[in-house]
Amino acid sequence: MGTPFYSQIMPWNIMVRGYAFNGPLEDCISLFHDMPHRGLKPDNYTFPYVLNPCSELGLFRKGQNVHCQILKSGFESSFEVSNSLFSLYIKMQASFVVDVWNKGVLSDARKVFDDMHVKPLEVWNQMIYQSVCDGNVSFARELFDSMLEKDVISWNTMISAYTRIGQLSKARDLFERIPEKNVVSWTTMIGAYADAGDLETARKFFEKMPRRNVVSWNSMISSYTKLGRFQEALNLFEQMQLEGIVSDECTFVSVLSACSRLGALELGKWIHYLIQDWPQLGFRVRTALIDMYAKCGDISRAFTLFIKIKKNDVFCWNVMIKSLAIHGRTKDAIKIFFLMQKDGLKPNDFTFTSVLFACSHGGLVAEGRKIFYSMETHFGVSPKLEHFGCFVDLLSRNGRLEEAQLLVKEMPYKPDIAIWGALLLGCRVRGDLKLAEKVIERATELESKESGVHVLLSNIHASVGQWPEALNAREKMEERKILKKVGSSTFV
Repeated sequence: MGTPFYSQIMPWNIMVRGYAFNGPLEDCISLFHDMPHRGLKPDNYTFPYVLNPCSELGLFRKGQNVHCQILKSGFESSFEVSNSLFSLYIKMQASFVVDVWNKGVLSDARKVFDDMHVKPLEVWNQMIYQSVCDGNVSFARELFDSMLEKDVISWNTMISAYTRIGQLSKARDLFERIPEKNVVSWTTMIGAYADAGDLETARKFFEKMPRRNVVSWNSMISSYTKLGRFQEALNLFEQMQLEGIVSDECTFVSVLSACSRLGALELGKWIHYLIQDWPQLGFRVRTALIDMYAKCGDISRAFTLFIKIKKNDVFCWNVMIKSLAIHGRTKDAIKIFFLMQKDGLKPNDFTFTSVLFACSHGGLVAEGRKIFYSMETHFGVSPKLEHFGCFVDLLSRNGRLEEAQLLVKEMPYKPDIAIWGALLLGCRVRGDLKLAEKVIERATELESKESGVHVLLSNIHASVGQWPEALNAREKMEERKILKKVGSSTFV
């Protein structure tokens, strides 16, 4: 009886397998559903080829239905079937379709895993990794400790798990016990200590590495940049070049950012020279390059590069608008804002902050008012506190103090110290001491340690010869222990 049945099911399995490997995947599933109508029962060869397309197409509910058929037919103990089921539920978990861990119920992946008679190393690693992704590090460790055989992926996954939750001592303990460390092992520890702010220990790991790739160098360089140690980032980059390591996009973004913060224009030009075919690189490198030239004072070169790039993302346009405004080319900044829309890009929050900043510093009241009120009506962007702050600053700087006051009164946010400071600046422009004192009174309610508004009030009094009042404003700063910040420059 078995032979005729086998001879009938085998051609169907061949067809199901063919569609599973070569597509269309939908036809594989359709063929599977047609089998019962032909009096055929799927077997342990059929189910894996159907489960895999369900995973690939994201048809997880259909995959669960197939699982029910497997349980009824008794093929769940088959290695191929259980392995395909496990892959289905792992992908299902990764797709955030289910959230079983948080409900305190064992996941279907865990149930399949527990029932598997043979668990390949890859399956163990997947189960550990998924547990880590779901925040269940303790269970991941239980699995890890119960493994009879581990590879470097097992060790690295567990080390990464501890670094993610800040348990560096446990991560280091595992690192020291790895039979054979690879580049990922070392780089994970470098990133972990750098994220914890311990760059010295991170550098020690970096120096001890037997082999370093570009990812290792990037990890150390970007860590220096993120934590404000820009010169060390650039020094390490120079060492990287001497050792003949080919830089990638991440490298250039980090070192260009360091140049921007240091104002190191010549070094930035050298890095620009090193970048091969930069117009074809990703948006991040192009934007970092433009930002570097702008922040180092060469706005003309930044603008030239921006124009040369045929397609820019929104962030790049935002950087160009803000850079032009900072360098006093406010009308050019406004032109770029409108050109951006002609290019088919929709302005975002940061775009409006940049263009309103440009209007404020260029005294372009009419343009700024039009842009501010078009945010919600034309672009669907609700103005945030920083947008109100820019517009209040624009109005206050240009004698529209009453309009600025009304805007502050009607806006849906509680004014911050920046907005009170903008109003106070307007008071200084007009010489309105009475309103200035009211603004200071409201500003002090915030209990901010920002010295600017108090210094500005003192200067307003001094400008009209009211020296006792000016001194009194300074004395109030001392009473509240508010210190005036010492000026500094990022340029070397």
